[in-house]
Amino acid sequence: MLRHVPLIGRYRDRPSNNLRRPETAATEDIMEHRRLGKTDMNVSVLGFGGSEIGYEGASAQTVTDLLNGALDAGLNVIDTAECYYNSEELIGHAVGDRRNDFYLFTKCGHPHGMESGANWSKDSILESVQRSLRRLKTDRLDLLQLHSCSEAELKKGEVIDALQTARDKGYTRYIGYSGDSYAAHFAVQSGAFDVLQTSINIADQEAIDLTIPLAREKQMGVIAKRPIANAAWKTGRRPIDSYHHEYWERLRKLNYDFVRNDMNKAVSVALRFTLSVPGVHTAIVGTKKPERWRQNAQLLEANPLKEHEFQAIRERWEECAPRTWIGQI
Repeated sequence: MLRHVPLIGRYRDRPSNNLRRPETAATEDIMEHRRLGKTDMNVSVLGFGGSEIGYEGASAQTVTDLLNGALDAGLNVIDTAECYYNSEELIGHAVGDRRNDFYLFTKCGHPHGMESGANWSKDSILESVQRSLRRLKTDRLDLLQLHSCSEAELKKGEVIDALQTARDKGYTRYIGYSGDSYAAHFAVQSGAFDVLQTSINIADQEAIDLTIPLAREKQMGVIAKRPIANAAWKTGRRPIDSYHHEYWERLRKLNYDFVRNDMNKAVSVALRFTLSVPGVHTAIVGTKKPERWRQNAQLLEANPLKEHEFQAIRERWEECAPRTWIGQI
């Protein structure tokens, strides 16, 4: 039986690791927090993803306003990566002086950007994480993740050793894997990682069957990326950004009535679906618009998806999804 819980409510779980409770007049609206697997982190169900602020050229002032407003309202997860252009620098500048107010996650493996390929050598990863610490203006990470590392590289062992060394040196408290499909399954099965970050949304459900049950069995933390499927339906036509094309095509075939009938409601249903997946602890949403954070948080004020609503989305996926619809990196 799927157990649903309210996504917005009083601050019930005080985060550990000396994380401070946000001081704000809006404390009655601070969102639900969930324990991230076996870690000591009680994470807000809605987290901030740092890709857009880097890729879309957000200004330093915009990021300062966005992140401080989000932290004040109860968000306590910030996730980024070395390859998101200047995302780490923007985050460090914006909230480096509030380091005890949030959990800080980053990713490694692409020191010169995703377009330039990966470097999975141990030396490169250890150098990368030290650069990330400087950019983020901190002396430690809460989570360091391998960024879309292939199953073949994982099996060699060097990348896992590199992350374990980073943890031993005190650069990070926990280590994780960010990726999808069978590489993610191997990462979970290996038992080497504390946390899995993977794609989970109404147009990307492979992980719900392939990796999430095993991650739950191993009591791993689970971070959902792309939780609203990049809102690929919002324009009503094929998106200009090719990054969203795969979800656009899938959603046309899935033809969910809530997307077809109400495009604004679709964001709310999509986000609540992802957070209703058993084993998911937080969903990372990126934006460069300060007002969007509050809008996303308000979406969670709607009643949780009823079990039959959740199951209807799952059943539609099972009816329509070919095996080629694997998790999107």
